[in-house]
This record gives sequence, structure tokens and C-alpha cells, in this order.
Amino acid sequence: MNVMVVNKYKEMLMGLDIEVMKSIEGVFNVDEIIDTFSNFYYDKMILDITAIRDYQNFDNLQKLAMNINMENVILLLDDNPESDSKSYLSKLISIGIYNFTRNINGINYLLVHPHTYKDVVNIHNLSDLEASMSSNDSNASGDSYSGKLRIIGFKNMTNHAGATSLIYMLRKILSETKSVAAIEVNKVDFVYFNDKELVSTTTADLPKELMKKQLCDVVFVDLNDYPDVDICSTVFYLIEPSTIMLNKMLKKNRYVLEKLANEKVILNKCVLSSEDIATFEYETKLKVYHSLPPLDERQSDIAEIRKFLSKIGL
Repeated sequence: MNVMVVNKYKEMLMGLDIEVMKSIEGVFNVDEIIDTFSNFYYDKMILDITAIRDYQNFDNLQKLAMNINMENVILLLDDNPESDSKSYLSKLISIGIYNFTRNINGINYLLVHPHTYKDVVNIHNLSDLEASMSSNDSNASGDSYSGKLRIIGFKNMTNHAGATSLIYMLRKILSETKSVAAIEVNKVDFVYFNDKELVSTTTADLPKELMKKQLCDVVFVDLNDYPDVDICSTVFYLIEPSTIMLNKMLKKNRYVLEKLANEKVILNKCVLSSEDIATFEYETKLKVYHSLPPLDERQSDIAEIRKFLSKIGL
């Protein structure tokens, strides 16, 4: 059974051929909507955006997205041209709202085929996300906030190439001078560091988690199998260059070296000499961006990590 929150578009929504067990009409504060439906079981909520008081203030939509499962909500947008702009829709996607439309046909479609991030990724524009975050710099706490978020992704190409531990070390040292967050997607390895500031999330919720980190200078993301690397400002691809790991990588995907040809490749947990790295580059036709030796994440100060941070401008 479904629920409705209606206002300006009541007549349109009442024409839907669906079963509705609860409907409220009028203009409501976000807190009122949350209190009414947060513990209320329903299949789908059809939400008329004009029923949200001060809905033009994006903070209200963000608060709603953080307290109600937006996977079950279909947002009916108003007839304001701004709400049909790519910039506006990109902001909705950034806070985890993927099911939005401006007409009955769209609602009927989304009732049967709800969107995931993959369905709206072509609309999502990282520059819009960064611009909206920059506009909030006056609310930032601390003198180190720069007003522009850098999202830096890491992706293991060989098994256990060390992205999780590397991000942990990078965040620990960079936190001395900047506001830094760390997120892993589709796994929960961060829990073993016993650090509550490390966030584990899912593919669907990553944009929402990034929005929560809008006052940070840098967010490090362990991407794993996340499909849209363009959500990051920069992506580093980690390879542990031992014979067994390289052969496993190539057996899994024999075209992987071609796909990495123009990417930033890091040799992590690397014990190769400079001559060996030159041979690796010649044989794989890859350009190594940086190499890192095996490191002890328990150390409070790691020179190799500081060197890498300096190289990437942090």
C-alpha cells in the first residue's frame, strides 16, 4: 500500500490508479513529514514537492533524504523551470534522491521501475556538487577549510592491493592540517581500525555520504566495485606488483593493462628497485605514477605517506 503527501498537485495525484492507505494534504515542515512517516510502513510515498514548506531551501530536502528512505519515495517536482535544470537534478541525485518526475506518466513508470544511481548517473555532474559545497564555506568550522571538496578515489586492481590501509594512513596524517573524511564502498573493512570516523556505505548511498562530508577539504574513497569513478576528482589504481598478484589480475581480465594505459597507477606494497619498475613499465606499457613500499599503519608519522600527499598537492 502507498501513501501520499499532496498540495498544489492534489488533483493530478488523485487521478493515479493506485491503492493509498494514508494521504495528507497541505504544506508541512520537513520534521512533520519525518515524524508522520519515519515509523510508518508503506510501499511507496508519492510526495508533492510543494507540500514541503520552504522546499526551495535545499537544506530541507537534504534533511528529508537523511531521515526517510528515499528509495521508496517518488518526488513530484513543481513547474518551476529551475527544477528541470540539470544543475538542480544533479543536486537531488547528490543527496540520494533518484526518483523524481514532473508528470503522471513518470510516476506510473517509477512505481514499477524505481531508479538506482546507475539510472541517473548521466545527469549527475560532479562540478555541480562541488559548486554547491563551495557555497557553504562560510559555515565551515576550523581555519583549514578551503571551500572546495576534493574527492580522491582508490581502486585495487590486484587482490588485496592495500587501498583500505593506504586510505587509513593518508587520512591519519592529513588530518593534522586539513578536514578529511574516508569512505569505503560495498565492504566493511574499516571496522577493524576501530575508528568511528571511517564510514562504510553502499553504491546507492555513496552520493548521500559525500553530501554529508560537504564541509571537508578532502574525502578519500575506497571505490571497490563502484561503477562511476567520475564521481571522484582523481582516481588512483593500486597494483601489488608481485608475480602471483599480477598473473591473477591478468587471468581475471586479460585486457586490464589496456584499460589502465592512461590512468594513474600506483605500485603499492612494492619492493621493486627503480630498475625493476622501469622494466615493469616497459613490459606492461603502463606509466607508474608513484610507488609505495610496504608500510606500518601503526606508526604515527610515515615519511612515504607525507611524500605521496605532497606529490598530489596535499
